[in-house]
Amino acid sequence: MNEQRSLGHRTVYPVNTQARGDDRPRVTAARTSDGHAAASGGTAEGAAAAAAAEAAGGAESGSGRRRRRLLLRCCVRVTAVQVQKALWGVVMVMCVCSCWAGSTQLAKLTFRHFDAPFTLTWFATTWNCLFFPLYYVGHLCKSPERQTPRQRFRECCRLFGDEGLTPKVFLTKVAPFGLLWILTNYLYLQALRKINTTDASALFCCNKAFVFLLSWIVLRDRFMGVRIVAAILAIAGIVMMTYADGFHSHSVIGITLVVASASMSALYKVLFKMVLGSAKFGEAALFLTVVGGANFVLVSFVPVILYFTHVEYVVSLQDVPWAYLCGVAGLLFAFNVLVNFGVALTYPTFISLGIVLSVPVNALVDLYTCEIHFNTVRLIAVFIICLGFLMLLLPEDWDQCIIQLSTKLRKRDEPAEGSGEAGASTGLNWNRRGMSSMSTFAH
Repeated sequence: MNEQRSLGHRTVYPVNTQARGDDRPRVTAARTSDGHAAASGGTAEGAAAAAAAEAAGGAESGSGRRRRRLLLRCCVRVTAVQVQKALWGVVMVMCVCSCWAGSTQLAKLTFRHFDAPFTLTWFATTWNCLFFPLYYVGHLCKSPERQTPRQRFRECCRLFGDEGLTPKVFLTKVAPFGLLWILTNYLYLQALRKINTTDASALFCCNKAFVFLLSWIVLRDRFMGVRIVAAILAIAGIVMMTYADGFHSHSVIGITLVVASASMSALYKVLFKMVLGSAKFGEAALFLTVVGGANFVLVSFVPVILYFTHVEYVVSLQDVPWAYLCGVAGLLFAFNVLVNFGVALTYPTFISLGIVLSVPVNALVDLYTCEIHFNTVRLIAVFIICLGFLMLLLPEDWDQCIIQLSTKLRKRDEPAEGSGEAGASTGLNWNRRGMSSMSTFAH
């Protein structure tokens, strides 16, 4: 019994020793999600809890990194698009300014050799027939689903309603706009025969003020005090421009013609929005092509009558300065292409800036050719007209944008004022807060 007991003891003892060595309680520290250390007695539940906590913490940190990476990628993408549009905007400003100022100067030069403003208007308007073919070429190059010219024509005819382009629609929705188009260009060219190009281009900028007034009255657009002030500045500039030359009949007639041209342009834009609404690129191209075709077919008899009545007479066709005529028509066509389709590349504000920047360009050309005398009244008139034009470019929520900007500036300055207390308590949190506010302000 003693041997068995000792054998049993010897037999059991190594087992107990191994059990004590293998199953000795182990203290493992696992960090939970809230940052505290949790002790585990080596049980399966403790190990599972530790693994789950580590997995949750890793998942949270991984999702946070992915979220920050996506946010950064989105910001970079948005910034790249904005930079690209801004660069295209600079190019658009230069092109619009060059086309508008060049067409004005070249038209003034054309009248020295060929004094026929209506014939020039008719010739330049006929070039509008190229809009839809040019648009269709762009459609073939860019669109993945290519359509035949007939299919594209029918799709673009939706601008005129369900019936398409019918004789009734032509007389009610196309012919009035064609008449306004011809009047706008003819009155502007007639004014160039009376006044210099600087005054003409500056006064024509008043059309944006007229668009606002007509939209406010006819379309019931939102009332904005800053745009009323801009309209008042435009009217004051017109009066001062008239006073600059001493109310001579020659200059008064020219100023009246430009103001009438700007009014026709404003009426064209407002009526287009009221009757036809907003048009897509293809619809706008088709509309301008129809206007050009109608001008060629229906208005061609007017230059013939003016020729035989010696109102706009030329001895022979060889005496016609075709290079000047084609230059004016080409620049006006390029100007209309940029104005109507430039919004596909950049912001509309850049296009408007190109128009107003043509005023100082024309002034430099007139000053170089000694065709203008810049007195104080004329300079003030040009300045306030351009200032009113720029004020009309402000967005409708410009006051809210200024309030938000001032609020962001105030929030950015608040951590700097309390830097002592915040840095003493939680320096790391203050640094993160500062970086966050700076990044928010930068975007």
